[in-house]
Amino acid sequence: MAERQPVLQVQELRKVYKRWFTPGVIAVDGISFAVTEGEVFGLLGPNGSGKSTTIKLILGLLRPSGGSINVLGHAPGSHAALTGIGYLPEDNYFQTFLTGFQTLDFVGKLYSITGAQRRKRIEELLETVGLSGAAHRPIREYSRGMLRRIGIAQALIGKPKLLLLDEPTSGLDPIGNREMKDLFIRLAKEGTAVFLSSHLLGDVEDVCHRIGILESGRLRKVGGIRELLTDKEVIELKLRTPPDEKRDELLAQVEKITGEKPEAGHPSRSLESLFLETLSEEGADDAADAGDSSNDNS
Repeated sequence: MAERQPVLQVQELRKVYKRWFTPGVIAVDGISFAVTEGEVFGLLGPNGSGKSTTIKLILGLLRPSGGSINVLGHAPGSHAALTGIGYLPEDNYFQTFLTGFQTLDFVGKLYSITGAQRRKRIEELLETVGLSGAAHRPIREYSRGMLRRIGIAQALIGKPKLLLLDEPTSGLDPIGNREMKDLFIRLAKEGTAVFLSSHLLGDVEDVCHRIGILESGRLRKVGGIRELLTDKEVIELKLRTPPDEKRDELLAQVEKITGEKPEAGHPSRSLESLFLETLSEEGADDAADAGDSSNDNS
């Protein structure tokens, strides 16, 4: 299996916002990390930790005070780097008189995608983000969740090798949230490097291979998410519920062997999985009811 190549490399990156007659404000303080092909990397941190500044430095919108950034083998902000990047900002900035289709058409022209090819790509993306039925509605009529969907679509129109996403699932309902997370996972499997910044920790845990935790401009932890979350001092055993007498016997044996009384209970699942399962069951019930009604009328 071929080794995955780095798409984004950040070395000792530093950014100081200088002000008159003051030492300045350190926004990013010597951080280093890399993102490879087919990887989803999450940058976490509280407000003011330096996440947005880091993204702007990667895009070339700001100049670093120190360190280096390599984007797809090129300097940040260069034409060669920018043509390989798809970007979704935290806030939506669209011309509200344009339709969803026209918005993607405009972005496609910026990427120099030709007419027939551009139309095909737009139709594919509208289908992917679930906006085919709203393609010709003005952006001003879009809900916040729909704006995030069209934002993700415009970030993907140039088939980027590096996708930068700032709070990508903000404003989405649980179904849309799950659909977009599945999309990010699929893009990574196809080789796209996905770099996302989010304060929704559950979303990050669901999709990221590795994370970095940023605080006061410093990268406090970097690593594989499973590695960082694993408690190596605890072992879990999962069994189908045995009869009560067997359960008590099993727990007694574990206590005898380890000298520690084990905790026993039923595992829980996420609220998201419960919500989606409930909606799926409701849809199945509605379909069954519709079938019964059709049979009664025949």
